[in-house]
Amino acid sequence: MRILSGIQPSGSLHLGNYFGAIEQFLNFQKSGAELFIFVADLHALTTAKNPADLKRSIFEVAAAFIAFGLVDEKTTIYRQSDVPETLELFWILSCLAPMGLLERAVSFKDKTVRGLDANVGLFNYPILQAADILILQPDKVPVGKDQKQHLEITRDLAEKFNSQFGATLKLPEPEIPKKVAVVPGTDGEKMSKSYGNAIEIFAEESVLRKQIMRIKTDSTAKGQPLDYAKCLVFQLFKLFATAAEEKDLAEKYRNGEVGYGDAKQILFEKVLTKFGPARKKFQELQKNPSEVTKILEQGGAKARGEAAANLAKIRTKIGLK
Repeated sequence: MRILSGIQPSGSLHLGNYFGAIEQFLNFQKSGAELFIFVADLHALTTAKNPADLKRSIFEVAAAFIAFGLVDEKTTIYRQSDVPETLELFWILSCLAPMGLLERAVSFKDKTVRGLDANVGLFNYPILQAADILILQPDKVPVGKDQKQHLEITRDLAEKFNSQFGATLKLPEPEIPKKVAVVPGTDGEKMSKSYGNAIEIFAEESVLRKQIMRIKTDSTAKGQPLDYAKCLVFQLFKLFATAAEEKDLAEKYRNGEVGYGDAKQILFEKVLTKFGPARKKFQELQKNPSEVTKILEQGGAKARGEAAANLAKIRTKIGLK
């Protein structure tokens, strides 16, 4: 089974990235699946304004993949821009995509409402995402609940291509985790780098602690019962906790044994414990960037070889070859 997914290099990886995607990647890797995971640097151009920041973010996302342990003979990590065949398929799919299909994309509407530039790249984002997927013909694509519509667009475009030119493109299935659909940010909205509400896994301890301490809570004083079901801190704690730990903290909430500050400190310690080994490896890679570069170059060569073979079939079907 082939799995494909990617993450934008628009800042340091956060809890939403891990529990919404990377944890699944690791589980797929353990199961023996073939993984293709890319750094979506072309997608990042819809919002990236500073070349130095983009370059640094590309390295950090790739280093994070490696630090988490996504290194295996059946796992391929690569830069999206190292597979230019994707862009030819993007144009082919663009010529098949109805305007209305993109105008209904919730992601575009959401980002423009929040004040992001409504450039053509942002509007066409779902088609490039479809090309990323279809050029490598995966069986499944891990996505968050908010990205499900984009995968449906991918399937729609694949079906339209197959209908017009004959069976060629595999229709990928979405893989949406049942336990974690959307990870809340510090403000209660979906955790996102672009929303400024993220808790960054590889941030320095002092920065990480500040991010956790700014999680939005109500004004209930310590000593009073707290509603754990509505508490953002508790929702994030559940991502790390065992059933016994979750039950214990919930009881302390009800009895007023902990305040929000205490709960945030508990969460901070959980984050450090969970990601301690990955944080250490990430720091090592920062000092040895050649290891990251080598893995990306090897991954890019493998992904491009697969993409070129698939594109040759596609070109033949549409009459370009």
